[in-house]
Amino acid sequence: MEAGQRAPISMDAVRRSTFSATTVSRLMQTKREAPVQCGLMVRRIFFALALTLPVAVLLLATVSLHALWTFVVIGPLIALGLYDVIQTKHSLLRIYPVIGHGRYMLEELRPEIQQYFVESNIDGSPFSRDFRSVIYQRAKGARDTVPFGTQRDVERVGYEWMAHSLAPLAVSEVEPRVLVGGPGCRHPYASSHLNISAMSYGSLGQNAILSLNLGAKLGGFAHNTGEGSASPYHLEHGGDLIWQIGTGYFGCRTLDGDFDPGAFAERAGIDNVKMIEIKLSQGAKPGHGGILPAAKLTREIAEIRGVPLGHDVLSPPAHGTFDTPIGLLEFVEKLRELSGGKPVGFKLCIGHRSEFLGICKAMVKTGITPDFITVDGAEGGTGAAPVEFTSSVGMPMRDGLLLVNSALRGVGLRDRIRVIAAGKIATGFHMVRAIALGADMCNAARAMMFSLGCIQALRCNSNTCPVGVATQDPARNRALAVSDKASRVHLYHRDTVHAFLDLISSSGLASPDKIRPNDVLRRIDSGEIKTFAEVYEYLPKDCLLDDASVPPEWRDRWNHANAERFVTTP
Repeated sequence: MEAGQRAPISMDAVRRSTFSATTVSRLMQTKREAPVQCGLMVRRIFFALALTLPVAVLLLATVSLHALWTFVVIGPLIALGLYDVIQTKHSLLRIYPVIGHGRYMLEELRPEIQQYFVESNIDGSPFSRDFRSVIYQRAKGARDTVPFGTQRDVERVGYEWMAHSLAPLAVSEVEPRVLVGGPGCRHPYASSHLNISAMSYGSLGQNAILSLNLGAKLGGFAHNTGEGSASPYHLEHGGDLIWQIGTGYFGCRTLDGDFDPGAFAERAGIDNVKMIEIKLSQGAKPGHGGILPAAKLTREIAEIRGVPLGHDVLSPPAHGTFDTPIGLLEFVEKLRELSGGKPVGFKLCIGHRSEFLGICKAMVKTGITPDFITVDGAEGGTGAAPVEFTSSVGMPMRDGLLLVNSALRGVGLRDRIRVIAAGKIATGFHMVRAIALGADMCNAARAMMFSLGCIQALRCNSNTCPVGVATQDPARNRALAVSDKASRVHLYHRDTVHAFLDLISSSGLASPDKIRPNDVLRRIDSGEIKTFAEVYEYLPKDCLLDDASVPPEWRDRWNHANAERFVTTP
């Protein structure tokens, strides 16, 4: 055969090739049909057993009547199988009667199997086991140290740590307080660096609320009521309260759902209401409004909130008393006056950055400033919410903190306003990191739930919390012992704040307000590390007040921001 010529193809080769392709095709077809054939076989076996087993039992009963007891087992199974075949809701059960229920049982058990047998100490979600464990240990007053070094990969990109000093200071035994209250505040509040974040009575049960508030009383820190109003259980033990007012105005609303100044003034005058927080949005469902499922709405909660029974309680997405940045600040000033001069601020999860910049412009224009701003992150999670809002809406806390801190610095108002970080705060390092990013203090919600005994069963929205924390079921509520759980909340707070102060002293810093972005480092890649000051942008003071000094990357959003209306420019 000459070079370049093709070899002739024999008929045997063609037959072998055809046979091979045909065989593969048949095998693939058989593979596709196998599950169907298996399902039909299961149905046939079920029908055969449903007919033969009763006959067999009746025959055995002629020998011994005790055989009839077998119907106690096979009778319900046959009835279940017949129902599976007849029903039209689940095709799986129609094809696999009786045994198909195994799939649903395993699906129900999957979270527990994942948590207890599959996940490692550091990859659980939303909170890893090592973070849950340190909270449990501190809440119980047990040893919270770990042996044999960290389990975390310190070489991975994104790993963060705090820089220590070769001249550390002695750990302060007394926590310095953060004074909350700007120029218009007549009753500033001396706050702890770690407080209980917003969780309503309704989302949590009465014993959980009682325990949290008594724990706050024992530890000298504040307890945010959540938007469901200050219930009798928030007030019973006299712990310091941050009264949160949402779009539903629960606790200070008219019959039509509008804001009631008289009702607000009466409740705001209660002595242990120390601060008032206007909720604009929250991390779990920013832009969506609050949701209390009807299953968790009791008659008592309906009376406290002033809403009808039998329906989900849906707070409107937006406030009805204002719709502009200036209107928000005027509402802040109004609440401050009605409360007798107590600190008033607002909470938000950052969405359109130009909207917050519009609020900053309104502060400059009116001279009205809130006493504090709580920055909630999209990673927040104690509220029930559609998955799209939980996972895909809102800015994470880290980015929100950076924006709020820089914007306030840029308009020269940072010194007048306290910034509170809320979003997966659980340890002393989380507090240090949040302050390095721009916060003055921190709120924790799920960490406080863990201190009550929460096991991250992820059933907060179903009223079936297995430990009695996030439920209105009376029997489950009673299982939570207030005196014991309050002590655990107190101990968790005490030991976490002590760890926070210990970190500060190890860095050679005299107090928490000395923490700077240079004190926390981040691995950028395998051969490079940077401080937060190098990684993130921190605007110079007053730079937004002069057009010539506005940073180029801020200019478009700053120019679009409007004090007169909320402008949705990214």
